[in-house]
Amino acid sequence: MKKRYLLAGLMSLAGAALAYKLVSRPRDVEWTRYARVLHHPENSWFAMIDGIRVHYQDFGKETDPPVVMIHGFTASNFIWSDVAKPIASRGFRVIAPDLIGYGFSDKPRKFEYTIDAQGRMITRLLDALGIEKAILVGSSYGAATAATIALDNPDRVERLVLVDAVINDHVKNQTLLRLARAPIVGDLLSPVILDSHRMMRWRIKQVYHQNNKYLILDAERVEAHLRPLRSANTHRAVIKTLRHWHADRIEREAYRITQPTLLIWGECDADIPLEHGRILHDLIPNSRLVVFKDCGHVPQEEFPREFTELVVDFCEEPKEQAMIENVKKQLEDKAKI
Repeated sequence: MKKRYLLAGLMSLAGAALAYKLVSRPRDVEWTRYARVLHHPENSWFAMIDGIRVHYQDFGKETDPPVVMIHGFTASNFIWSDVAKPIASRGFRVIAPDLIGYGFSDKPRKFEYTIDAQGRMITRLLDALGIEKAILVGSSYGAATAATIALDNPDRVERLVLVDAVINDHVKNQTLLRLARAPIVGDLLSPVILDSHRMMRWRIKQVYHQNNKYLILDAERVEAHLRPLRSANTHRAVIKTLRHWHADRIEREAYRITQPTLLIWGECDADIPLEHGRILHDLIPNSRLVVFKDCGHVPQEEFPREFTELVVDFCEEPKEQAMIENVKKQLEDKAKI
């Protein structure tokens, strides 16, 4: 009997703690509140896209070739903070938006939160900035978004850089993501999972290669990743993104991507295995696959200097030369088999 009362008491406390968490969380994350502690706040701008305010950072000269960098699921444009300015310093205009529902962009209740919808937002952001054609760099879920734009609006994409790209729906079958997208359970647990230093540190340990786990000791980096995930509107956006996650099209239609494409992969990516990179490499005609050794899911954070050099070299190649190099690389890969 005493054990039953104890269990009931513990459950009541847990319920009360969860209720407090849900009620006390901020509705949204405001740029003005955190501007002083952000990376490159002087480069932050906002654009109205179909009535939705989109935050983006803009580096370099307006006349330089545009490079649009698209972050992944539950992330923000912070993931490019180590590479955006160095790439811009090499003669490019780098634009790094927060996807709708993430970072400091609006998080409307009625937005679709699909890869296609995010792709349309990026295209309309290009319209708002007067950019006809751009180089797209996408990471993970953002790479799926970049690939979708290349499929639906090929005339807007000069070339592609896909970093540890989501190409199908496999990743959403991870245990935590299954819980997060479940009805009711996901709505209750997601705020606790997302707004937790302990969970964030655990997650970072899964994302980075073990040789690069010194990055989790950087309290500022952990806080920068965690900050946008504390609001109720972000929690809703994350859940809706999971419930509308349809990425199989990327693998199914990748053969239609004709732009010169650089595939960058972490050799030890636990989220999106290197095998997915090899699949894309086989499917995309003008593609080149570069693998970072001792690297996890985010080469741009784990090896920013090498990542910058690789992307700049690729973007500076004449288009015809890039296509030739990709074909040569494919022939070399086949010769090794």
